[in-house]
Amino acid sequence: MANDHNRPEDQARRAGASGRRPQPKSRSTLTRRLQTLLAIFTACTLILGIRLVDLQGVRANKLSDSAAEFRTRSYTLQAKRGDILDSSGAVLATSVERYNVAVNQQLIGEYIKYDENDEGEVVAVGSGAAAAAKELAPLLEMDEAELGGKLLGGEDKRTFVYLKKDVSPELWREIRALRIPGIEPEQFMKREYPNGKVAGNILGYTGMIGENPEDGGAEKATGQAGIERSQNDVLTGQDGSLTVQIAGGAVLPNGDRSEEPAQDGADVQLTVNRDLQDNLEQAVDKTVDDQGAQWASAVVLEIGTGSVLALADSSTPDPSNLSATDPDNWGSRAVMAPVEPGSTGKLMTFAAAIDQGTVEPLSTFNVPDVITMPNGETIRDNDNHPTQDMTVAGILALSYNTGLIQIGDTISDDTRIDYMKKFGIGSKTGIELPAESAGVLRDPSTWDNRSHYTTMFGQGWSATTLQLGQMVSVIGNDGVRVPVHIIDSVTDADGTSQPAVLDDSVQVISPESADTMLDLMQGVTDPNSTGWRARVPGYNIAGKTGTAQVPDENGELTRRVGTFVGLVPAEDPQIAIAVAVYNAPGAGYGGEVAAPVFKDVTTFAVRQLGIPPSTEPLVRLQWYPGEDVGND
Repeated sequence: MANDHNRPEDQARRAGASGRRPQPKSRSTLTRRLQTLLAIFTACTLILGIRLVDLQGVRANKLSDSAAEFRTRSYTLQAKRGDILDSSGAVLATSVERYNVAVNQQLIGEYIKYDENDEGEVVAVGSGAAAAAKELAPLLEMDEAELGGKLLGGEDKRTFVYLKKDVSPELWREIRALRIPGIEPEQFMKREYPNGKVAGNILGYTGMIGENPEDGGAEKATGQAGIERSQNDVLTGQDGSLTVQIAGGAVLPNGDRSEEPAQDGADVQLTVNRDLQDNLEQAVDKTVDDQGAQWASAVVLEIGTGSVLALADSSTPDPSNLSATDPDNWGSRAVMAPVEPGSTGKLMTFAAAIDQGTVEPLSTFNVPDVITMPNGETIRDNDNHPTQDMTVAGILALSYNTGLIQIGDTISDDTRIDYMKKFGIGSKTGIELPAESAGVLRDPSTWDNRSHYTTMFGQGWSATTLQLGQMVSVIGNDGVRVPVHIIDSVTDADGTSQPAVLDDSVQVISPESADTMLDLMQGVTDPNSTGWRARVPGYNIAGKTGTAQVPDENGELTRRVGTFVGLVPAEDPQIAIAVAVYNAPGAGYGGEVAAPVFKDVTTFAVRQLGIPPSTEPLVRLQWYPGEDVGND
């Protein structure tokens, strides 16, 4: 049956019953709505267009630069510090490429670790700091959890945090191959000393300076002592720079790249013979151990050139392991620590009088063991001996103070002090090492009556071991003082070599006076003299022993320094050697503590340097008037 309620007439009837009739929407309302939508669309389009013009036109370059800057990384290309070489070219100090590994904590979260599943599909197996730590921990030999914490960081993500320092280039290449975003290198040049402590007192050491490395600033080695310090400007090159663009932790092959190559430092070649240096260091260490001394130092100089062939101090540090050595031993006492030399200083008094012609080798003086001089000062010899007439040669051989001061009185103080200055006392030698001491030499106007005499026999003034070596080398070099130097040449990175430039030489005494002194000094190694322990089989030695009292921390003269200076071979000197041994218990005589060092070093040096044995007998002049002597 049809539903009559749905018929049109029924609907109309119901509508009429309610009093309302349906009205169609007006055309104007629809138009207004369409216009509003169109206006909104137009406005949005306009805004987007303006924004597009702003981004691609007005601010395009700036935004492009910002994006590039975000992807850009700049690195310092450290210049290689120049090598330090010995006289034969053996490397004493060099630099090797090393890396520090750091993380940019803001980028590490981008890392995704991919691997193949059982079906051979490449899928993501991890991400972020945890996955990166798992890959890096075995290579860096770090705990995985600890490393993960460093990679992740805290709330304040940092752009540069060290993970591992001082890794090899090979290890860095393995790390780089992982392509982990934010894992970045810091290249540097590590200073290495391949011979351990050999020449450590000469080479010195380097320290690190530069910007705060924790903020990404590069550190750089700079010399702190020795040649490393004095030649720092020469050894240090000019750093370069590398700027690249990266994405995903890898360098963009087609990205912007700019490089300023580093300019390596120059090499410095020393006059030092490495093997002789090693032997000399062993010799001074041995005497310190055997004698119980506080320290010892020694130097070997080449006659005629002033070249330092070896310069040693006891307890020399290893520049690669400074903490193993007391800081008091990090420098060179041979250059920095002046001492009163005692009787080795008498050589200048003898030389001055001979050069002035006031005495000759066989001039005779009456020599007691105690003497009171015209100015009222009483001088004693170290050992009691009978009063007897002695020659200048005998006084030098037996080192009698009472005879020496009579010889010294034959010339004025001003003349004697002038000779001492010409020998180099009171002035720096000019060696290319930092902190050199000039020693102490007071003007004669400040001397009292006793200083007038004590300065004649090596007290009342002081000199370094190096100065004593220079002093005796004058006698071995025909009376000429040649500037002491330890640098032979400097070679730039391009191979251009420049020899060391030296000051002018100084004629101190005449060649004839120098020859006379050589004859006199050969008596010191006579079996009955003070320096017999310095004898070297097959070689004539011209030398002099010395012993001086030095004050302790309370000013009391409880300590002694023993010295020995010598020339080899005496008839035609090739090398000069000076030794100082400080504060050995007991008498501490130079003939007992320093002369054996001279013998040990000379025995090695003549072989190492190819110095032929003596072919002439040792000179033995009369010690007493009318004495019948023969030569060895």
